[in-house]
Amino acid sequence: MDWQRYAEQMAELARDLVAQDSVQATLDEIAASAVKLVEGCDAAGILTVSRGKAVTLAVCGDMVEESDRLQGELGEGPCFDAARRVDGERLFRIADMTAPQPSWPRYSRAARDLGIGSMTGVLLYTHERDFGALNLYSRRPGAFGRDIETAGWLLASHAAVALATARTVDQFEHALETRHAIGEAMGILMERHRLSEDEAFGVLRRLSQEHNVKLRDVARRVQADPSGQG
Repeated sequence: MDWQRYAEQMAELARDLVAQDSVQATLDEIAASAVKLVEGCDAAGILTVSRGKAVTLAVCGDMVEESDRLQGELGEGPCFDAARRVDGERLFRIADMTAPQPSWPRYSRAARDLGIGSMTGVLLYTHERDFGALNLYSRRPGAFGRDIETAGWLLASHAAVALATARTVDQFEHALETRHAIGEAMGILMERHRLSEDEAFGVLRRLSQEHNVKLRDVARRVQADPSGQG
């Protein structure tokens, strides 16, 4: 493998990921880049499992969604095995999916029917029972050697950082929007009812508690009803 070229592509990918304007766009770009950058990769996806439920976050190529669904439905497969390991190993590689796989017989049979010849993946994070994985698929057995595993690790490292950054940015923007809504609602109450800042915030908090509604939602209702009645 041409590691210099791959390093250049990783740098390009890092710039592309930073340029994405949403978490979903970041996820989609990661999956597409895996197919583009990793030799032998025919399809890729990002899977998350929360409380035992599998959710496909991003897909590039066919077979991915069905593979994710099967792992979640059957509760077995390489992603689940990787998440359960306690030895710190977060990468898996199935060199030949056409061969028997005793660890997850039901999934492997279904995977063969999907045309999966080999598979590799890297666990992106773990939090109690929740985890995510970047999974790479090939239609032919033996597509992913140990050098490809290294490439997968590098790609997954970028993916994990990009996901964390995207999530942080998304939360930050959401917090700013919430703060703006509350501030504007307080201004409306202060002007309409000649309240102090503390009194206006007290009104919002009381409405939130009485109606069991989040503070930001109360603020948005006040914005939509400038009379201040919420």
